[in-house]
Amino acid sequence: MSYDNHAPDSRLRSLIDRFSYPHLLTATLALVAATILLGVAAKATGSGLACEANWPRCDAGPYNLLPGSMPSFYEWFHRFVSMFAGFAIVGSALAAWRLPNVDRRVTGLVVAGMVLTPIQVALGRETVQQYTMDILSLHFWTAVTIFTLFLIATVLVWAPRLTGTHVTGALALGIVALPAHVALSPVVGAEISSYSPTMQLIQYAVALTLLGAAIVAALIGRRRFTGRAVTSLLAAPPIVVVVLFFGRQAANPAVEIPYLAAAVALLATFVAGIVLTRRGSASSETSDTLSP
Repeated sequence: MSYDNHAPDSRLRSLIDRFSYPHLLTATLALVAATILLGVAAKATGSGLACEANWPRCDAGPYNLLPGSMPSFYEWFHRFVSMFAGFAIVGSALAAWRLPNVDRRVTGLVVAGMVLTPIQVALGRETVQQYTMDILSLHFWTAVTIFTLFLIATVLVWAPRLTGTHVTGALALGIVALPAHVALSPVVGAEISSYSPTMQLIQYAVALTLLGAAIVAALIGRRRFTGRAVTSLLAAPPIVVVVLFFGRQAANPAVEIPYLAAAVALLATFVAGIVLTRRGSASSETSDTLSP
């Protein structure tokens, strides 16, 4: 009888015990990614000023704290999620600072993300109060920088559990995602009027996937492989940033050639990475077989 009464509590404690710092960092990364995509949705639907230029309030409810329409809901929900992302960022940084078993590189990355967070919040306020393209662009790239810092930190904390198979999987994911990014981009010939909010949201989700695949392949590949394979893997993340930069310039026909050139270079890098890492894995297995 006593065991039955305490079993749920025991299961709850077991669940809490299994939730470690890597899980906290992964949850924070997911919240940062969600904030970026919700920001894209707010911009794509023209909802950035739907709260009547109020910040951090909106346009309805007590003290204008709540949204009064569907467009203002997009902006309000973006702010709502970003608030929790901010708390998670600060919590991850403080936990990394206090926990003795967290890699100091990880601590440096998440603390840098925490330092950038109030800057990002201020830029978010300015996008509502001024709404200029320069501020919007700076707001976006600061968010991507925070995402990248937490992405690298997350990969580092999970790195001991990741293998060469994960590198191959990340590269394969990049090869699949890249054509989708190109197909969704208006710089390859689609009319800008047909560049719908849904297309924009999916394209940016694919862009974050490309960045994640490249960073996973580079960081884990650097631990698991040597030689030319590592060179190709390390080249992928900066090329992804170039693809993301030109892909963001959707309304400018002049970026079509640079965008396509960067996309082709990234595809070649992903393919070369798979070929070279598979060769490296085969060579390693042969050496292990022949060794006494």
